[in-house]
Amino acid sequence: MPDRDTVIATLDGILDPKTGQGLVAAGLAQGLTVADDRAGFVMEVPAGDTALYAPIREAAEAALKALPGMTRVSVVLTAETAPATKPVRTASLSPQALDQTRARAPVPTDRPAYVHRVLAVASGKGGVGKSTVAVNLAAALSAQGLRVGLLDADVYGPSLPTMLGLSGKPEYRDGMMQPHEAFGLKAMSVGLLTGAGDAMVWRGPMASQALTQMLTQTRWGTAEAPLDILVVDLPPGTGDVQLTLIQKTPLDGAVIVSTPQEVALADARRAHALFQKVGVPTLGLIENMSGDVFGRGGAKAEAVRLDLLYLGDLPLDASLREGGDAGRPVVVNEPDGNVAQRFMVFAGAVREALALT
Repeated sequence: MPDRDTVIATLDGILDPKTGQGLVAAGLAQGLTVADDRAGFVMEVPAGDTALYAPIREAAEAALKALPGMTRVSVVLTAETAPATKPVRTASLSPQALDQTRARAPVPTDRPAYVHRVLAVASGKGGVGKSTVAVNLAAALSAQGLRVGLLDADVYGPSLPTMLGLSGKPEYRDGMMQPHEAFGLKAMSVGLLTGAGDAMVWRGPMASQALTQMLTQTRWGTAEAPLDILVVDLPPGTGDVQLTLIQKTPLDGAVIVSTPQEVALADARRAHALFQKVGVPTLGLIENMSGDVFGRGGAKAEAVRLDLLYLGDLPLDASLREGGDAGRPVVVNEPDGNVAQRFMVFAGAVREALALT
């Protein structure tokens, strides 16, 4: 298998168009990972230079793939964000000045071009079926006549390629990635930028940069055919990726998914609290895996307690799992079935809340 020195020498054979140095020497191979038959790194460039460096990314990827024994390669091109400001020394500040240094909710920049609404599908806890809900909710919105995009923001555990039966890297045109299309949805996932079995060994800033790239450098819509709504499948928790999304685009609303158990509901409360702090309306709560095994009614009671709209429940149904494994959402596979019709109700409530006609 290629060793690290061989990979570095290969990358240094590709020149940075600005400095004339090799990619590693120029500091463009950030987070370089070499293990067995795979290699990957993040190439972070100035915000206006993504078009310049798109062919460099492709050349680096091709050069690594050409190494004997190398089967999995991931080169992610992303744009720099503004550097963080130095922390303010507060020891001698007055109470009024001290208040000005406290952390505030991030101010979003702008929504992606030609996207009318952005909806987050969130959960505080993993394993509650959030991605299944996001994919089928997006499919239901599309079935109701909307132009819909689906962004898989779970950079550590992307599931959208499997659930929509997608594979292959997106094409670059004029410095923008072209989303894959399936079942009327425009879709993007870090799982389409990397190998199927690759582990994303990234610190928070790298994960945030990957999300930023997918959000802002994907051609979601056009002037002639803008997206009505972009559905964002968030990872579990309330960490870097969530905050990055909030920073990068105004969210028009969020749907929170939970199972009936208290351990999941406690994390759902945290997710709702995050959205409250940053001024994003929670449009409703969905109870997944409702039934005898996990109980039922917990999410409905929680919605009442939090004064949220209870969108409804989804039973622990084999058709949901089978559709996800087969790459055909249940809304597409069994449109007249009980589960699909529940998603159509959820989609109707979202359309009404976001004034999408």
